[in-house]
Amino acid sequence: MKILIKNIKELIQVEEAPKKWIAGKDMARLNTIKNAFLIVEDSLFQDFGLMSDLSKLQDSDFDQVIDASGRMLFPSYCDSHTHLVYAKSREIEYSDKIKGLSYEEIAKRGGGILNSVKYLSETSEEDLYQQSMRRIEEIIGLGTGAVEIKSGYGLDVENEIKMLRVIKRIKENSPITVKSTFLGAHSIPEKYRGKQEDYVDLVINEMLPQVAAENLADYVDVFCDKGFFTPTDTDRILMAAMKYGLRAKIHANELDYSGGIQVGVKYNALSVDHLEFTGDEEIKLLLASDTMPTLLPGAAFFLGMQNPPVRKMIDAGLPIALASDFNPGSSPSGDMKLVMSLGTIKLKMLPEEVINAVTINSAYAMGLQETHGSICKGKQANFYLTKEIPSYEYMPYAYGSRLIDQVFLNGKEIK
Repeated sequence: MKILIKNIKELIQVEEAPKKWIAGKDMARLNTIKNAFLIVEDSLFQDFGLMSDLSKLQDSDFDQVIDASGRMLFPSYCDSHTHLVYAKSREIEYSDKIKGLSYEEIAKRGGGILNSVKYLSETSEEDLYQQSMRRIEEIIGLGTGAVEIKSGYGLDVENEIKMLRVIKRIKENSPITVKSTFLGAHSIPEKYRGKQEDYVDLVINEMLPQVAAENLADYVDVFCDKGFFTPTDTDRILMAAMKYGLRAKIHANELDYSGGIQVGVKYNALSVDHLEFTGDEEIKLLLASDTMPTLLPGAAFFLGMQNPPVRKMIDAGLPIALASDFNPGSSPSGDMKLVMSLGTIKLKMLPEEVINAVTINSAYAMGLQETHGSICKGKQANFYLTKEIPSYEYMPYAYGSRLIDQVFLNGKEIK
């Protein structure tokens, strides 16, 4: 199948060769082509350029021709941090949040993550899969073409494996690109309160071997933060995971200066995520690493938390990725366009910076920088066409508007 998309008002995020990431002051720059064409063959980007360079080709040379006059074309979003496999929403806790209870206080009362654990244990694998596929279909329609999905609502061997098997089924049956992350260390189950080291032993000695034996995860994660897992716990889990070839992606510094960034960098984590509490020491360590700082503005917004020092981080020369943190308790949305808007409104990032953060940089945070995140010859043809809009800045600006007209994954339109 060979597709020509012509008369594109502006082709966004183009590159001649895949970049590792975009960092520092370069994040304020965005490569685009106005009045452009794009050629897709089978599942890959074959060519692109100015319409004036297309004169040698005829419409009859293609299986499908799309006239994109007035519309813009973006690479699909890469959402590098989600928990979208869950059994039930938690809107009841929303009232507790409104009344002023903190995330930690709700967790201590047996709410939060532990509520999702209870719901998941009562839900069959098939029902969990069907619920999750509806969310997958939703985010595809919102422009996401690659998604990382974590376990972490099982917190025992049986239910963690159940979650990871559901993620594997999504990989096999959905056109979206999926990366799977084992997050057995998401919270401490009730019966292990006061015996946290015993639960860490369970993660290391029983969960990890079975996850590896069934090849159920691409990455491993730990919630290294105040009230959850310590740097020592995290160190033990990541050391064990290395034996199975699982690279780290860490929840870090959402609730306090937890040491999560330090242990993540020590183990060459692909990303450290949240980062509301990030100081000079953490920035210095990240600058010397291959770890992507990933911010989750939806969670900070929903929980009313302080924002990470993103301007300080970018000015220091760091790359920044943005992700949705789609989950039932602290960020019940997988809308990456809204994430861009929150990046501009709450974090004071420029439109160019948020576009870079949800494409090239978030692709890196999933290990997909060679295949996703930009319009580049040979990359996976995951992209969307907008409705008629005045500029690319309009995407984060019009935060409540549905502006996507057509979605393509693997070179095929998703109806």
